[in-house]
Order: sequence, then structure tokens, then C-alpha cells
Amino acid sequence: MRKLLLITQCLTLLALAVSNVHADQKTVEEALAKALPELKPDSIQEAPMPGLYEVTVGPNVFYVSQDGKFILQGKLIDVAARADLTEARVAAARLSSIGKIGHDSMIVFAPKEPKYTVSVFTDIDCGYCRKLHSQIEDYKKEGIAVHYLFFPRAGEGSESYKKAVSVWCAKDRNAALTQAKKGEAIDDKQCDSPVDKHMALARALGANGTPMIVTEGGEILPGYVPPKQLAELLAQEKSRPRP
Repeated sequence: MRKLLLITQCLTLLALAVSNVHADQKTVEEALAKALPELKPDSIQEAPMPGLYEVTVGPNVFYVSQDGKFILQGKLIDVAARADLTEARVAAARLSSIGKIGHDSMIVFAPKEPKYTVSVFTDIDCGYCRKLHSQIEDYKKEGIAVHYLFFPRAGEGSESYKKAVSVWCAKDRNAALTQAKKGEAIDDKQCDSPVDKHMALARALGANGTPMIVTEGGEILPGYVPPKQLAELLAQEKSRPRP
């Protein structure tokens, strides 16, 4: 009888705890909806630090107080473990955002059996982007699959933007991209393309230049990285324990 009473008390406390968590989460949701109605969180969950909730919006992560009155932006560090808890969550959010674009909305150059996959935001007229693509066969030899997304830095309506759309609308996108990267003329084409979505995601990720490489672990490598060096970095990343 005493054991049954103890179990009942534990279940009651657990139910209250769960109820409080849901109530706090509801408070955060309502506060955000009121203060920032344009914000559409992908997830709201308890943060590792008591009294805070972690909010993910696209590839971005920030924290909100339990009462919904305060927003914190920055790194959450586990002092004892000497670990950056925020970066791991941001990396996961980056990958989730790229995943939502989908491989079908990217131009892929890959070996038969890839060891690694990277997402590369590229500008057709960027010099280092062209250098990277001129070595695409070397990246493939290193076992690296390159998934291209467009980020014409001059913006919508620019020549680089028009070339990106024309490449996407070409019958053979891979061949058209290689041709455009060599500075050769390509047919001007129009169709429903994912270029605007690519650009919006690049900005959300904080891109300020190209090429911008995002690894399988969600790490950002700004700028050109030679094939062998990139393979070494990706191997090191793969060997690190995931949080």
C-alpha cells in the first residue's frame, strides 16, 4: 500500500512538472507571437540552462526566458565540459534548413561512392568559385560530393542572377554550369527556379562571400578550400564525436 502511494505521488509530481513545462513553452510561444508576429519558430524547447527556452528559426538559434520577457542571443557554454552548446544546435539547424531545400533543388557533382558531401553556395562570376569548379574532378577523386546552391552576390536581376537561372533552366544543368563557370556564353532561359530560395538561405546563414562551403556536420567554411585540404578537414570532422 505504501509503495502504491509512493508511485502515485511520483506520478502526480511528474504530471505537474510536465504541465509546467508545457505552460512555460506556451508562455514563450505567446510572447514571441505578440512581440515578433513575423517570426515563425521551427522549434521551441527547454535549453540546457534552467529558466531558458531554446528557439530555432531556420538556421538560427536564440534563447527566451521562461516568462517570455527576455531574448538572449549568443553562445551558451557548458563551463565544466568546456563545450559550446549553441554551436552544435546551430550546426543542426543549418543542416535542417539546407535539407528543406532538397537535393532535387541543387546541382550535384558526385563520385560513384561519395565519402563526404558538402553544400556549396556559388556565384557563377566569382573568381574563387570558378577555381573551385575547375577542380571538380579532383574533389570527386577525394570522394567529395558537391551540392551547389546559387548565391549571386550582385542580387536579383543582376547578370550573375540571370546566368544562375539560365543554368537551372538548361536541359543539362551540370554541363551548363561548367560552361558558365568557364566564362562561356549560355542560352538565356527562364523557368521556375530555386535561385531565390538559395539566396534567402545564404543570407540567413550569414553569407558575405562565395564560395561558402557547409559541411555534413553543419560547419561553415568561408572561401575556397583546395580538394586535398577539404578532404582532410572533412575526415577530421567525421572522426570527431558528435554532441
